[in-house]
Amino acid sequence: MELILATKNKHKVEELKKLFDDADLKMFSLLDLPNIPNVIEDGKTFLENARKKAREIAALTGKMTLADDTGLAVNALDGAPGVYSARYSGRDKDYQANNQKLLEEMIKIPDEKRQAAFVCVMVLITPDGKEFDVEGRCEGMILKELKGDGGFGYDPLFFIPHLNKTLAELSMDEKNKISHRGIALRKIREIIRNRLVKL
Repeated sequence: MELILATKNKHKVEELKKLFDDADLKMFSLLDLPNIPNVIEDGKTFLENARKKAREIAALTGKMTLADDTGLAVNALDGAPGVYSARYSGRDKDYQANNQKLLEEMIKIPDEKRQAAFVCVMVLITPDGKEFDVEGRCEGMILKELKGDGGFGYDPLFFIPHLNKTLAELSMDEKNKISHRGIALRKIREIIRNRLVKL
């Protein structure tokens, strides 16, 4: 069975494929399908954006499609950057600029009020039109400086207290066990396993 990963983010593709590496699925991303137009993510919630991407790509390809919208929600910033996480600085997927803006926005926030969560909402659409959505969350804190050279995005600022490490200091296997995307994808795997195909 084929599965389309509705993203052009190569880091996200690597994580998703790693989490599905034991599944009997042929996976393609939008990096493999250059003629597919970009989906405008204009939703106000992670679910709205993920659903829109999944529906549009599924309609264009006719294949089972998995889309997600993922972002960072910082308590002290009333949930920002939220759905604007990838373009928080105004430049899409400029990780350095996004991290710098977050540091500047939180410069006066004390340690005890730096709680945040990574949120990942995934939507799976089957060729016959069935639609499933799940959510994964990873709770942590925002540091005052970057730590670690792994991961991507806000990972060097996102500290996991019980591990005493940022996401950027974890191996991919370690990150996938506790990350928002890993949690959401394991839920998707169960849906595929129990309702669609045997993995």
